[in-house]
Amino acid sequence: MTRRPASPEDVFGFFNEIGIVAQLSGNAFERAMPEGMTLPQFALLNHMARLGDGWSPLRLARAMQVTKGAMTNTLRHLERKAMIETRPDERDGRAKKVFMTAAGHVARDECIAALTPYLQRLAADIPPAEFAAALPFLEKVRRWLDEERD
Repeated sequence: MTRRPASPEDVFGFFNEIGIVAQLSGNAFERAMPEGMTLPQFALLNHMARLGDGWSPLRLARAMQVTKGAMTNTLRHLERKAMIETRPDERDGRAKKVFMTAAGHVARDECIAALTPYLQRLAADIPPAEFAAALPFLEKVRRWLDEERD
């Protein structure tokens, strides 16, 4: 038996739902963040905590899918808060690398703690098996999109 490929309408519907979920969750996350923390700042700290630091600002901008100017602005705010530091690249003194500080790790953890009540309410209403079942598919779509952007 051959499998019918998803129609463009099916795929659009999927991404439409993802977009709505992103909008609603982003707004909820912003409201839950500790005072002075924005979603882009948290997203960058979370990215660095997950994948390591020592990336150039340009590489971070590409990874976060924002302009270099937007990334510079986010980095400036985080550096003022002592959550990150930029250092010269050891191999190319003209370039910079970005590193999370201990305060950055603490701030990320505080954000996650602030989000926990919201996430707990969601987890109470949706069975864990549904989250577990959805995650591999979402990871597969993310990997495909990541490969297609370059």
